[in-house]
Amino acid sequence: MFSSQEGKAIPPVTFHTRQGDRWVDITTDELFKNKTVIVFSLPGAFTPTCSSSHLPRYNELYSLFAQQGVDSILCVSVNDTFVMNAWKAEQRAENITFIPDGNGEFTRGMEMLVEKADLGFGARSWRYSMLVRNGVVEKMFVEPNKPGDPFEVSDADTMLRYLAPECKAQESVSVFTKPGCPFCTKAKQLLIDHGIQYEEIVLGQDATTVSLRAVSGRATVPQVFIGGRHIGGSDDLEQFLLSA
Repeated sequence: MFSSQEGKAIPPVTFHTRQGDRWVDITTDELFKNKTVIVFSLPGAFTPTCSSSHLPRYNELYSLFAQQGVDSILCVSVNDTFVMNAWKAEQRAENITFIPDGNGEFTRGMEMLVEKADLGFGARSWRYSMLVRNGVVEKMFVEPNKPGDPFEVSDADTMLRYLAPECKAQESVSVFTKPGCPFCTKAKQLLIDHGIQYEEIVLGQDATTVSLRAVSGRATVPQVFIGGRHIGGSDDLEQFLLSA
């Protein structure tokens, strides 16, 4: 049903985007010409897999992709620009360029348009990712044609293994913090000084003390987690980094 477009040029399309209070048209030439670009496309903004897994991991691994010569990472969805802008703000995914393919022109040209009327979505994109060099598809990972919304091969880690088989991705790091906490500032600076990217979870904004107690057994901040392990507060983190 969905065939790989490897070796083919991407379809020429103009995307209509809203930047501030202005309409700004962006062409595929501007996005792809003389550049190395990763594209991942998904069924819809704010949908569960897209928001919890697909998008965040590409955003998290951006620096590793950049080290492999990738100029930009594009997230394409058959949504309008207002929806995509709101999703970007909600996800805080500053490393990703959000591309609204509202009319499905790009997705149709990639032969990835699928009808999801049974969900009330209308025509949407099948989930896939690809590496594009100077406007030509070098590699494409298309999800298998199964019922539902499979997510098996278009993930960021699969793309990274293709680009750099020997590259080891940093373990995921999360830090629970609260505004005005000097110990939280210390923990974040320790991570920055060691070149470690992290996700900040702010109490009162992203989580509650109930959540913090549930996952760490503590009610104080910061609480640092690395690769699924609970490290502890800022002093614990400092000792962990010294012994690493």
